[in-house]
Amino acid sequence: MKNEYLLSKPRYAILDGLRGIGALTVIICHCFETYNARIGTQIINHGYLAVDFFFVLSGFVIGYAYDDRWDKMTTWGFFKRRLVRLHPMVIAGTIIGASLFFFGEYSGFPLISTAPGWKVALCFVMGLLMIPAGKGLDIRGWSEMNSFNGPNWSLTFEYLGNILYAFIFRRLPTIALVVLCALSAILTLDLTLGWDIFGLFPVNEIVSPDGTVVTVGGPKYCVIGGWTLDAQQMYIGFTRLLYPFLCGLIISRILPKRITKSNPSGSPINIRGGFWVASLILIVIFSIPCIGGKDCFANGLYQAICICLIFPIVVLIGAGGETTDPTSTKICKVLGELSYPLYITHYPVMYMQMAWVGNHPDALLWQHIVLNIGVVAISIILAWTVYKVYDLPVRQWLTEKILKKAK
Repeated sequence: MKNEYLLSKPRYAILDGLRGIGALTVIICHCFETYNARIGTQIINHGYLAVDFFFVLSGFVIGYAYDDRWDKMTTWGFFKRRLVRLHPMVIAGTIIGASLFFFGEYSGFPLISTAPGWKVALCFVMGLLMIPAGKGLDIRGWSEMNSFNGPNWSLTFEYLGNILYAFIFRRLPTIALVVLCALSAILTLDLTLGWDIFGLFPVNEIVSPDGTVVTVGGPKYCVIGGWTLDAQQMYIGFTRLLYPFLCGLIISRILPKRITKSNPSGSPINIRGGFWVASLILIVIFSIPCIGGKDCFANGLYQAICICLIFPIVVLIGAGGETTDPTSTKICKVLGELSYPLYITHYPVMYMQMAWVGNHPDALLWQHIVLNIGVVAISIILAWTVYKVYDLPVRQWLTEKILKKAK
């Protein structure tokens, strides 16, 4: 008889699909990001908020999958399950990034051509082991935690969220999580509304070469950041993690208590066609232009509303609905399977896109269009191939050798 510990709970298909919508938004946002300086704006203006939405989903999924298993599972057992689920693709993303590293050389990545071999090798090993690299180990010029694969920064915080859950959050009553969530919301408002409670974003004045005094720094009114190992960026990263993750965890605890025969999901929001409604909400949120400008109170308030209110509502819509036709069921399944591989493997291709654009300033419009269609297509094909050929069999092997054998 199959052990109860190894049984998988039913999946929320719509939430899987929404995760895929977020991943596709991220890659399209990154494509346009290369042209920010040229066209003066970002077409997918708030695409970066997909990361904050991912953290809400993560908190919900972790709570839903593991909250009732701790009588049959040790802390180390939990960590092994999470490593089996997440780490194979972390390794794949780092290897792909290292393989394509030198193809990204251009003036925007000034350290690639001068990085010593020992530093490249050390960063590669650290990337494989998910050890964040400090600014002194930057080999690209962007001060990323993983110079081979920038989006690894969010996986670093995903790991930290799992650690906090295993040691602290799972042990707390729901009311305590609500209090922590409310305190974490203050941190989100601190960033988005420019409060700067801890004085991490001071205003500085510098003198330009022509003698003009220029004001730099100051509050961001934005949650963008988290990928550099310094005080400011770590604060941004933890702020982006805590409220969404805790909010998702609270939702995962509340819904089972609300389940009835007439409401089998427990969600207070049950909408027919929930996947399409929730997807439309996300696409609109990510695409709305910066309100009042990039770094201003109005745009920060918009981000705060999205993170603190709208994203939890979208999760409730997804949790409360069911796919009602074979087409939407298949779409959600494919998007769910593609989401994580696409997110964690696409950026090495984006580095090459940035380098080509930087090295061809006079390229024609149609060439840029073809380039970016190709980037999206290659990224999707690469992600799907790595998922099918590498990730699935490796995780199956690790499950048999580590999880089942240990049990």
